Order: sequence, then structure tokens, then C-alpha cells
Amino acid sequence: MRILGIDPGTHIVGYGLIDYVNGSYTAETYGSLQVASGTPIPDTLISIYDDMSELLSLTQPDVMVVEQLFFFRNVTTAISVAQARGVIVLTGRQKEITLAEYTPMQVKMTLTGHGRASKRDVQEMVKDLLKLEKIPKPDDAADGLALAITHAHYLG
Repeated sequence: MRILGIDPGTHIVGYGLIDYVNGSYTAETYGSLQVASGTPIPDTLISIYDDMSELLSLTQPDVMVVEQLFFFRNVTTAISVAQARGVIVLTGRQKEITLAEYTPMQVKMTLTGHGRASKRDVQEMVKDLLKLEKIPKPDDAADGLALAITHAHYLG
């Protein structure tokens, strides 16, 4: 099963694709889709849509796992990220890809065993579980891989 994890954002969308077969997984690809800072939000959303469409066509995932939004101090940021997340979910559903969603706490619990794990702890576990030489960069890509691994764990 090909699982694509997506860490939504307005200017950086992290992604990580794993293959999950017989209880084990391997990293296939990871990275980020980027939109230039200062791009107006309508143009940002179009860019995210276009880039996600291309990514989904290239990677052909069976499942797309998107991080659930949980809390933001800045309402403006929350609205923008929610809009970007909506475009990401829409793009996946238009391509008839199954969708799964997990909160950051679920990801931390699954990968490290505790919900208050640091970002670095999660990144180290991603590196170790996927047998990578170093932590995936950018951080958003490591988050995408963490989401994909979380889904694999929930599959059993």
C-alpha cells in the first residue's frame, strides 16, 4: 500500500510517501511543495492545487493522510492553513484517493509513545523507523513521513 502523508501549510506543504507491505514500510520519496512568501492567498491556493494534482499523479498513493488542524494562536494563520488544507483534501478526493486524518498528538503518541514529544523526537523516530541516514529535510517533509507511518501503524 502506498501511503502519502501531507503536512498542510500556506507556503510550505510537506509530503512523505511510504510503501507499506507485510507490516513493514520504506520511504519512497519526500519533500515539500513551496509557494513564495507574500503570494496572495487566492494565488497560493491555486498553486497548492496545481502542485498537489501533479504530486498525486506522480506518486499514485492508495491513501492520503492529512494532518488535522487542532489549535492556532493566530486566527489569520488558522484560516489560511485551513483553506490550504481544504484545497489539499479536495484535490485528493477529486482523484478518488482514500483520505485519513490524524492530529499531531496522535502522531506523537504513535511514533514516540507520548503526546508531548518534541518535534525533534518525532523526526528522530522517522529517521530510525525508515532506516534513513539523516533526518528528512525540510521539517515539513519529516512531518509528512510521520503522518504516513502513523497510518501504517493504525492499519496494524
